[in-house]
Amino acid sequence: MTEAMVRNKPGMASVKDMPILQDGPPPGGFAPIRYARRIPTKGPSSIAIFLTTFGAFTWGMYQVGKGNKIRRAIKEEKFAARRAIVPMLQAEEDERFVKEWKKALQEEARIMKNVLGWKVGESV
Repeated sequence: MTEAMVRNKPGMASVKDMPILQDGPPPGGFAPIRYARRIPTKGPSSIAIFLTTFGAFTWGMYQVGKGNKIRRAIKEEKFAARRAIVPMLQAEEDERFVKEWKKALQEEARIMKNVLGWKVGESV
């Protein structure tokens, strides 16, 4: 708004001669400010959340138990297979040991052939 419109006369005038215009509230006042804490009650209830969590946990523990049973059965099968082949592996090792022992005795006889009274394979 220009000064001429406020004074209803053309030209410049002192600011002191101008009427005072101040902003104020609208007639009837402003609408009340909502400051109270009003949280909407949307979403699942606490009991529904608890039961869902409990159900998920129970199902998960059931799956863990099932997996443990399967893992235990596989482990037992593996040990049973090992127990079944142990005698054969032991026989192969015994055969290898006897062959190496005879080779060691032959080497001892070759090395000690010039020593009088030496008996191959006996304790010193």
